[in-house]
Amino acid sequence: MNLDHVFVCGHPALDFAATLRARRTAQFEMFVTPDRLDAWFLESGVVDAVTPSEQADVDRATALREAVYQLVTARRLGEAYDTGALDLLNGTARQAAAVPQLTQEGRRTEASPQEVLSALARQAVELLSGPDVPLLKECGNPECTRIYIDRSRGIRRQWCGMESCGNKIKAAAYRARKKSAPAAAH
Repeated sequence: MNLDHVFVCGHPALDFAATLRARRTAQFEMFVTPDRLDAWFLESGVVDAVTPSEQADVDRATALREAVYQLVTARRLGEAYDTGALDLLNGTARQAAAVPQLTQEGRRTEASPQEVLSALARQAVELLSGPDVPLLKECGNPECTRIYIDRSRGIRRQWCGMESCGNKIKAAAYRARKKSAPAAAH
């Protein structure tokens, strides 16, 4: 599997939760090293620059990510929140967060890894207490465990993204139909 970060969930906190892929099958960890965590922070657009992470930051990030995933899943399913996940999220959100600054070139956000995690925790709080909760869906690809915001017309979106999952499922269904179709008579 490639190491490219994918941002298809419609919200930074959901994309963050999706950095552990294929949770039900062959789990794939995106934050394998501090530099991969830093790359995600920058590619996500949450910050423009980040102080280099250390292994402890990766450990904090994965713990927060799992808490966010647990809370989003509980909210989506209408279940009670796990107290430990709630405490971790709220504790992280209370810490100093990444703050955008106005520069001559425009908006710029520089932060430490802890400040980025606090900003992500705050975004998760806003998501889980906001108007998009009824739009939370899990990808229809059985191997994918991404949760996304379905803002499609009629709320009919089935996959986290067409490129990441939709095309794979559609191609597999097409191949299955072709394989099971009787040979055409000549």
